[in-house]
Amino acid sequence: MPANESVHELVVRRRDRVAQDVVRLTLARPDGGDVPTWEPGAHLDLLLDDDLVRQYSLCGDESDRSQLQVAVLREPAGRGGSAHVHDRLAEGDVVRVRGPRNNFALVDSPEYLFVAGGIGITPLLPMIRRAEAAGARWTLLYGGRTRSSMAFLDVLAEQPGDQVRVQPQDECGLLDLESVLGEQRDDVAVYCCGPEPLLAAVEKLTASWPEGSLHLERFAPKEFEDAPEPGSFVVKLARSGTTLTVPADRSLADVLDDAGAALTTSCREGTCGTCETPVLEGRPDHRDSLLSEKERQEGRTMMPCVSRCLSATLVLDL
Repeated sequence: MPANESVHELVVRRRDRVAQDVVRLTLARPDGGDVPTWEPGAHLDLLLDDDLVRQYSLCGDESDRSQLQVAVLREPAGRGGSAHVHDRLAEGDVVRVRGPRNNFALVDSPEYLFVAGGIGITPLLPMIRRAEAAGARWTLLYGGRTRSSMAFLDVLAEQPGDQVRVQPQDECGLLDLESVLGEQRDDVAVYCCGPEPLLAAVEKLTASWPEGSLHLERFAPKEFEDAPEPGSFVVKLARSGTTLTVPADRSLADVLDDAGAALTTSCREGTCGTCETPVLEGRPDHRDSLLSEKERQEGRTMMPCVSRCLSATLVLDL
């Protein structure tokens, strides 16, 4: 297991409310030692229970090795992770974590355009600090239902000039994406995180932008309306020499689990990247929400929790 996949026990040093229904957890090692290193865009797995693992973006200062910070939105229609954090985690509690892991890394660019919807502001805060430190130009367009529901407005208010545009929906309507994305621009990296309608709108508006301009992070799995009906296929594990059949009604990850393969999973939705596995032969049927179009075409890795196979046989580096 890679070092960044190790499980650590951290203590909740502080728990504070940063917006309506949003709490920030400050986590530290019980012995006061250094926490794992991380880069802007990284997230942390919180192992809240034996079968309750959730991913939350790190929103603190990556240069501060004494602590890690995540902000969690209570989601009434969620699957129990946010309710556990809000209702059961208190200061002084010990929580197991895995990571950090980064599927949303900040690329070098002379200019950045950040677009946040709601709790999607969390991974963008460290990116803004990094861009500012590098002397890059940047702007942020930040929307939410109401001003009281939008976290970290006090932090953003410290930014000078007009780099930050805060647009609560009840005051301003939906984000005016056309004004910032309607015209193609070169040498601008666009980073967007938030609910699916926002991501879909940003994807549409940047479709003609230079390849690699857009970087997204999804909290929920992307829908694939044109995905082929699942069929059975054969998977070969190169390291062990094992050959397995994956039936149409089972996921590749489940079959690998049954065979005792060394595969770590977490979200089981194709959004966290925990199970990303190298592909040696075959054509993956990518159904994750992480890989870029270029990465999908190259087919060098896949997410076995949701993805399948378009060829008769798949060979994995397992």
